[in-house]
Amino acid sequence: MCFHAKGTHNEMIKPINQSNNVSTSIFYINDYHGKSINMERTISASNAFDARNKDKKNVDTFKLSSGDIMIGEDFKTNQLAIMFQKMIGICASAVGNHEYDMQEKVNTLLPLIGYKLLASNVKINPSNPWSSVIKGSIVEERNGNKYGIIGTSPIDLTKRTKEGVIHRDIHVSKVKETVQDVQYEVNKLQRQGINKIILLSHLGFTMDKIIANQTQGIDVILGGHSHDLLFDVKEGKNLFYSKTGEPVVITQGGRDGKNFGVLNLEFDKNGIIKKVQNNVGYTKNFKRNIPAKYVFDKIFGARETYGYVKSAPPPLSFDLIEPNPHAYFITDCIRKDLDCDIAILPSSNIRGYFEPGKIDTRILTDILPFQNKLYRISYSEKDIVEGFKQAAKSFTNVANKPGIFYASGLKYTVTNAGRIHSMAFIDKTGKETPIDINNPRTDKYYVTVLNDYCAQGNDGFKHLKQPDRILEKYSFDATKCIKAILKQTKEPVDIYDDGRIQIIPD
Repeated sequence: MCFHAKGTHNEMIKPINQSNNVSTSIFYINDYHGKSINMERTISASNAFDARNKDKKNVDTFKLSSGDIMIGEDFKTNQLAIMFQKMIGICASAVGNHEYDMQEKVNTLLPLIGYKLLASNVKINPSNPWSSVIKGSIVEERNGNKYGIIGTSPIDLTKRTKEGVIHRDIHVSKVKETVQDVQYEVNKLQRQGINKIILLSHLGFTMDKIIANQTQGIDVILGGHSHDLLFDVKEGKNLFYSKTGEPVVITQGGRDGKNFGVLNLEFDKNGIIKKVQNNVGYTKNFKRNIPAKYVFDKIFGARETYGYVKSAPPPLSFDLIEPNPHAYFITDCIRKDLDCDIAILPSSNIRGYFEPGKIDTRILTDILPFQNKLYRISYSEKDIVEGFKQAAKSFTNVANKPGIFYASGLKYTVTNAGRIHSMAFIDKTGKETPIDINNPRTDKYYVTVLNDYCAQGNDGFKHLKQPDRILEKYSFDATKCIKAILKQTKEPVDIYDDGRIQIIPD
């Protein structure tokens, strides 16, 4: 796509001297969520990017990340995420909400990072280890051309992280203040004579559009957090104009490492984009990098095989709001292993899918990378219904967050407008008992197992925060239950949709 305008986008300008133009190619990633197998494939894609640009002496190349490459509390998973970014040559990354997930071992983790961490909209207690490693912006030079790179963390950080030092020590600016924080960094860079500026944003697509329209000086926003997959460059979709009328291009590469992007740009001598091409690639089209696979396997240690899958459906198209047989299998394992009435798994907690073949350590980590510990709680019928109603709103929420609930011991019907239509409890014999969703009982209790994140009331699930009714806090996550059940199962398992969630028109 070519631009022939400067100032207001209808104002024609004279032809420019092409020799003064600067060509830039950016390999970008976001929201990999610890998916190490897709990281291995991305290393192959990154190597192909390097090979294509090896002899192009007049092209400035970058590898940039918009955050959430790390995830959860498992040290090895996050160690791999850091190693992956160093392997492909990431020079800077936004600090997404999942970069903050690991709170207990963060002092061990942060020294491993060899790239710059950027978040211009956070204020951090100086005693917190993040304080010394996060910067608002940096300057990178390629072939004598200087670029300013800015980063942001999500404004809903406290809603996306578990309670702890993050809530106490890190303050994230709200919408208006974040726009001001970003503009402050732009102004600082421009005073240094830098006119090519990239924002690594983990704010989400809606907020990225606000920044594009309400600031000046930013050329590119490499986005994340909302998991949008933005193809090409289209005016009004992901091409906007700044306060001073200059083009601003927004990209984002979906979630879970299924995609990566290559953004090719041409700037004029004033740092204004004159040409742009946004290419989205699929990691599934690349082979797993063998050296990386070897290293990653060694880090994970022994790869014990726990069982086999005979058949399984393909991955979802809309991960947060579709019935998911893979999740049904996991909740059934939890319910059977821990002998509870109901087992609940938030859709946001499952980040992969089972395929026919063996199930080993790497595969389970890829599917459940958070490793959230499980809680055993006595919930009233009303608590359960309110939690599922809150989750159902994801159908109409921005980016479908936080996602619907999957369960073993319950079946329900929900409308595509996010309204629970009916619900029933299924006991261990298969008997169904309808639940009055309009008048759920407060004197009827179910022994329920779910993860600590929801049990602490995060993501708006306030009804599930019942500290006085916690029966047990387990020291393990759902993968322990899957392993236990698979070891008891002699035959390969079939994973299929049994209809426990039905979606109907509103």
